[in-house]
Amino acid sequence: MLIANLIAWPLAWLALHRCIQDYAYRIAISWWVFMLAGVAALLIALGAVSSLAIKAARNNPVKSLRTE
Repeated sequence: MLIANLIAWPLAWLALHRCIQDYAYRIAISWWVFMLAGVAALLIALGAVSSLAIKAARNNPVKSLRTE
């Protein structure tokens, strides 16, 4: 996730900067917006992986082997 964010942040900033150039009233793009998006994506990924890992850890391995 960290490597993906490091690659995506400059590309997203460049795309937004070019898009905003066309408007008469422009806003400044702050670095914390990208940081917030990265943290949100990290928390969502961590929650998804953690929930699946906890679900797998709670299952009985004998029951899983019998069904296969």
